[in-house]
Amino acid sequence: MTAHSSAPDTESATTESPADGQAPTGQTPATGQAPQAEISISDASQLCHQVIDQVERAVVGKREALELVLTGIIAGGHVLLEDFPGLGKTLAARSFAQALGLDFRRAQFTPDLLPSDLTGSYVFDQKRAEFDFRPGPLFTGLLLADEINRTPPKTQAALLEAMQERQVTVEGQTHKLPRPFHVLATANPIETEGTYPLPEAQLDRFLMRLQFGYPQPDEEWDVLSRRILRRQEDQTVDAVLDPTKLMQIQDAAEDVFFHPAVGQYAIAITAETRRDQQLLVGASPRGSLALLTCARAYALIQNRSYVTPQDIKALAVGTLGHRVTVRPELWMSNVTGEKVIAGLLDRIEVPSEYQPER
Repeated sequence: MTAHSSAPDTESATTESPADGQAPTGQTPATGQAPQAEISISDASQLCHQVIDQVERAVVGKREALELVLTGIIAGGHVLLEDFPGLGKTLAARSFAQALGLDFRRAQFTPDLLPSDLTGSYVFDQKRAEFDFRPGPLFTGLLLADEINRTPPKTQAALLEAMQERQVTVEGQTHKLPRPFHVLATANPIETEGTYPLPEAQLDRFLMRLQFGYPQPDEEWDVLSRRILRRQEDQTVDAVLDPTKLMQIQDAAEDVFFHPAVGQYAIAITAETRRDQQLLVGASPRGSLALLTCARAYALIQNRSYVTPQDIKALAVGTLGHRVTVRPELWMSNVTGEKVIAGLLDRIEVPSEYQPER
C-alpha cells in the first residue's frame, strides 16, 4: 500500500520588484500546472547533493543543517532559521537561491514595515487614469524574511496567506505568486527588546525550524582562510537547478514510499507530545503530516525510494519542536520544545526493519 502526503502547508522590502504583477525573470508563472517531465530519484538525489556542494562553498561545515534546509524546500515548505547573529543564516539563504536558480529577494523586517511593503500595492497611473498593481518582494522564487520577529504581528500576518496559499490579496484582488515560492526566515533568539514573538499560527506555517550553531575551530579557520584567498567579502555559487527542475524534484519526492508502520511511528511521536507533562500543548496532526512530508524529501536526498524510521528520528526535532508549547513554569529551567522532542524519542519503540513494498 502506497501512501502519499502533500506539503503542509535587495537588501530591504523596498527593493525593486517586477512590474504589473508579472512573474520575475527566470520564474515559472503561476499557472497551477505541475511540470510534465519526470526525474528519477537517483538523478534527483544527485542534483540535490550538487546543490548542497555549491552552498557549502559559502557556508562552511554545516552540511547536515544544509541538508535539512534543502529537505524543507524539496518538501515544498518554508524554513525558519533561528540562531545567533553571524552564523551564516542570510548567506545560506542567498546561496540556496543561487544554487537552485531561483529569483531572490530580501525583506528586512523592521518595526515600521507595513504589510503593503511585502505584498505590493496599487499605484495610480496618471497617463492611463488607472490603478496598476506593483508587486512587492513576495513575488519571487525565494524570499529571505530577515529578522522576522522584529516586525509587528500585522506585518507578520501578511505572510500567512502567501506561505499557505501561494497568493496575496490586496484591496480585494487576489494575485497568484510565482512557482516555486519559498520563504527562508531568520530570527534572533537572544534579543527580546523591540521584538514581536511569532504567534503559534505563524510558527505552524513553517515546515521546519532549524539552528546552525557555532562552528568548530577548524571550520572557523576555514572560513577565515577562504576570505583571505577570496580577497573580497562578496561570494557567489553556481546555479545547479532552475525553477522547472526544482519542481520536478519536488514531484519526485511525492513518489517516495513510506511503510504504514513508519507512518504509525510518526503518529506515535506526535501523540506522545500531547501526553508529555512538560508540554502545555502538543503537536497537531499537521505536525504528523509535516514529519512524513519532510521524511520523503529527506529520503530522496539520501537516494532512497522509501522512508526509514531513522529518517523520522532525524527530522522530528526540526519539524515538531516549534509546534509544541512548553509549560510557563519551565521557561526558567531552559526547557525547550526541541529538548522535549529529543527526550521523548528515547521512550518510543522504533519499528523493526522491513522490506519496502514495490
